[in-house]
Amino acid sequence: MTDSTKIGRRSFLKRSALAGGTLAGGTLAAPAVLAQAPLVLKMQTSWSASNIWQEFAQDYVDRVEAMSGGRLKIDLLPAGAVVAAFQVLDAVNDGLLDAAHSVPVYWYGKNKAASLFGTGPVFGGSATTMLSWFYEGGGAELYRELTQDIMGLDVEGYLGFPMFAQPFGWFKGEVNTAADLNGFKYRTVGLAADLLQSMGMSVAQLPGGEIVPAMERGVIDAFEFNNPSSDKDFGAQDVAKNYYLSSYHQASESFEFLFNKLTMEDLEPDLRAILVHSVEAVSTANTAKAMRRYSADLKWLQDEAGVTVHRTSKDILDAQIKAWDGLIPELEQDPFMKKCLDSQRAWVEQVTFYELMNAPDYALAYEHYFPGKLKL
Repeated sequence: MTDSTKIGRRSFLKRSALAGGTLAGGTLAAPAVLAQAPLVLKMQTSWSASNIWQEFAQDYVDRVEAMSGGRLKIDLLPAGAVVAAFQVLDAVNDGLLDAAHSVPVYWYGKNKAASLFGTGPVFGGSATTMLSWFYEGGGAELYRELTQDIMGLDVEGYLGFPMFAQPFGWFKGEVNTAADLNGFKYRTVGLAADLLQSMGMSVAQLPGGEIVPAMERGVIDAFEFNNPSSDKDFGAQDVAKNYYLSSYHQASESFEFLFNKLTMEDLEPDLRAILVHSVEAVSTANTAKAMRRYSADLKWLQDEAGVTVHRTSKDILDAQIKAWDGLIPELEQDPFMKKCLDSQRAWVEQVTFYELMNAPDYALAYEHYFPGKLKL
């Protein structure tokens, strides 16, 4: 970002604030509605308008606008409205966008360390574990170091909505062993691409809206995106009928809420706080909605679309862990990535011990009340 861009953006926001202050302090004849004209921020997602995640982003917007009492509005746009799905980081940094709703792995091509904030090695912690690492285990400071100190970006970001572990994905036939994966042309993103390439797959990194067309053209012959609802919206059930749940390739991801740093600095403290803490609020709302919608859409895929739902075999899961074992030493040759991975390992070792030791066997209780449904 050039100095003139920074100054121009800051001046615009300050002029807007001054204009509002002048009107508010003017004569009694000035219309009150003018004094309350909202500040409008432009936010683009990495999702198509029909993807459930665009709705999740709207849930964030609704909370921001409600809590600001109308002083702050967000113009929410789908992928492609201003820039492509993978380009939102650049657009926020350059001031084309004030904010974005995406995932860090989408800028993996700029720095592989991006993938460690959601799509990295799985040491045993869930997405909730790793989102907690971001806020309580030092992850947020490492994210700031990467984006601002190492990459020199004028952005700040927050993570929210601990995603359920991503399914291994969609295949035309059954895959029962790690050997069955050899030669597949598969879609995934980030370090998951490195992982699965090491397991014999040929990987294409594509945004969500391009997946099914690529499958139809034969560019790929298997894929994952994230969840049953998005997959259903894409039409995954029209190009494959075997859906594999459970995988270690992306088991701890969260949404990324990106903001232009200069925009945030120029906001009134309460409005800035609303933008930041609404991430926490919508994280809970997104989780509740995902539980309802993902499970309902999985049932629809089974009952209405003729999809066979499998649990990924232990042979494949074991092979994924071994593949991570082979990849981690390569990643740790980068000092910053080693620092992140050391931090994550220490957090998971401490926190997940408590989580796992304390958790009852939920599957045992489920099987008791709903016998025969699980195929673990």
